[in-house]
Amino acid sequence: MFNTIFPKIHKEGYKFLAISIIATFIILIFSKFLGTIFILVTFWVYYFFRDPERYSINDDSFLVSPADGLITDISEKSGPEELRLENTSFTRISVFMNVFNCHVNRIPSSGKVEEIFYKPGKFLNASLDKASEENERNYFKIKLNNGEEIIIVQIAGLIARRIVCEVEQGQELKQGERIGMIRFGSRVDIYFKNKKILAKLGQNVVAGESLLASE
Repeated sequence: MFNTIFPKIHKEGYKFLAISIIATFIILIFSKFLGTIFILVTFWVYYFFRDPERYSINDDSFLVSPADGLITDISEKSGPEELRLENTSFTRISVFMNVFNCHVNRIPSSGKVEEIFYKPGKFLNASLDKASEENERNYFKIKLNNGEEIIIVQIAGLIARRIVCEVEQGQELKQGERIGMIRFGSRVDIYFKNKKILAKLGQNVVAGESLLASE
């Protein structure tokens, strides 16, 4: 119960939480009203960087969501040209994370990280489709255990200024393991083929647990 109410936070949050706590104490000396506001901000910073445990289905015939948030797009798209896949057709599911969602991202199915490619860019609203082509983003090409490939793209949002990658090329991962996070509002896209779509447009999903597609 305690871990549910007070989950651990991601290591990226320690600095921000410390700054917020120090600022709150200083401001409280001069203004209780502003100090109260900063207390609320501190709680939000803690909440934003939360990193709760998630429990995947542990069945690689399914793809679980790589992110918490709202499914804003399910469509057929060409693969990312950054990974030389612009001539290959994929199903793409986009998950938009607002500033109240958990921002830790997870791998949808067990496999090996074949390639990672980071590309700097703009900071458009991540819910816009052109954000996938113009915003700061990080690409993962994953070779699944069944031989198929999926692509995961972390896309920075309007407020986000840093994409955090926690895995390396060649690393083997199990379904639901953490791959990184994006700070302060963003989006994650997943590209795949030969799967039955289980998710629906407008659905709220949970990283590492919600089922997006199956064989």
